[in-house]
Amino acid sequence: MAHVLVIGGGVAGLATALLAARRGHTAELFERDTRAPGTALDRDFFRWRRPTVPQAAQPHALLGAARKVLLGELPDVHAEMLRLGARERHELDWFDARPPALPGDEDLVMLQARRIVLESALATALRAEQGVVTRYGEPVEGLVTVGEDGPGSWSGGDSGPGPGPGPGIRVTGLTTGNGAYEGDLVVDAGGRRGGVERLLASAGCRPAAVERHRTGLAYFCRWYRLPDGMEEGPRRPWTVTGGAFAGCAVFPADNRIFAVTLFVHTDDPSRGALRTPAVFDAAARAFPPGAAWLETGAEPLSGVLAMASLDNRWSALADERGPVVSGLVPVGDALTHTNPTLGQGTSLALWAAHRVARSAHRDPGTARFAAEYHDWAVRTLKPWFDFQVVADTAIGERFATRAGRTGTAREVSALFDCALEDPQVMRARAKVRHLAEPPERAYADPRIRARVARWLAARPDYSPNAVGPDRAQWERLTAV
Repeated sequence: MAHVLVIGGGVAGLATALLAARRGHTAELFERDTRAPGTALDRDFFRWRRPTVPQAAQPHALLGAARKVLLGELPDVHAEMLRLGARERHELDWFDARPPALPGDEDLVMLQARRIVLESALATALRAEQGVVTRYGEPVEGLVTVGEDGPGSWSGGDSGPGPGPGPGIRVTGLTTGNGAYEGDLVVDAGGRRGGVERLLASAGCRPAAVERHRTGLAYFCRWYRLPDGMEEGPRRPWTVTGGAFAGCAVFPADNRIFAVTLFVHTDDPSRGALRTPAVFDAAARAFPPGAAWLETGAEPLSGVLAMASLDNRWSALADERGPVVSGLVPVGDALTHTNPTLGQGTSLALWAAHRVARSAHRDPGTARFAAEYHDWAVRTLKPWFDFQVVADTAIGERFATRAGRTGTAREVSALFDCALEDPQVMRARAKVRHLAEPPERAYADPRIRARVARWLAARPDYSPNAVGPDRAQWERLTAV
């Protein structure tokens, strides 16, 4: 079996170390933060400053794909999340009577919880796992490599040039302020800001071909708690809506806590005003889901948390010649960082962590292992990345131009709105939503296309997302 060195103690890093240990490997996890997630959820969630993980306090969605990995590989983590207050919601429970079950329906379940609940459950399991060493407060400073000119160690500073660029660079370990650590495989779970690409460049690796797509979207989130005695929020309306220039989404989480998120284009002049809590609440109430949840009398738990400068980024440590390094593979945001509109990030991270754990015994330091991992990522993860890019491009362009949806965009919107009335269309939509079936297959089903076409034909005046404020109302609401 392999000894796996994991860089980063977020969701991807914790899951990689734990899944590797459950497969019989040993693991060491290196995290720059001195703290590990605990079970004091509200304290850690609202008071723990995590500048290298800006998304930690933002809403997260644990789709059916993530839940399936937990149930199949880490059932104790799933059980611990439920014990800590996470809730489950089946997509077909939208209807007053759930339609008769079909094979695969069991995977269309959302696990509703804040990110800290998953991190806490993973950390609890990891602490009890033999064969795992966690090194908090010990950031990685360099990589130990073997190149064409023999072994060496580069920290990314002014330590001199490494071997010339080429395919012969192999990572055999890493260095911290406490010394060097050898391993059979190094896993970069340090996120999009982890700095491993800089360390690889210092070691002489040729650069990877990074694909990046700007979204042009800014997010504003605020957390609330439902009143005492109210365990669940409203079933209706649907929790996500968006118009020509802004959108609103509600994210039910654990322990009666939920988040409301507003999103606009980064160039929208109303953007700055949404940081003011009173303005945010008024704007959120202008959308049906925001109004329904805030009118419960929910208690605000936070100010308005902003997040922008988002992009979709694919960085598989490869170029047209194949992998640029062996002995090191990325998982999570270090591999594919996706904008949160579709909530794919945690699922893709768990898929990659699972792939590493179940294959790390097959000569993980070799070029063949790196190539096979890259091929798997392109087959398995890249299509969902591309789907995210298409979706975000459509939203960004609509918000930038403030134009309505026409043509194909109108048909796509009709599919989503039809799903709210038609269980068969909802099932197809949920399969895509939970990464169980790609959109080109689920939505191309002739039966689904026919049902949506009939629904649209019966509504010749259909206007997508004709809910929420118009622009004049929005500007009055956001005037400060």
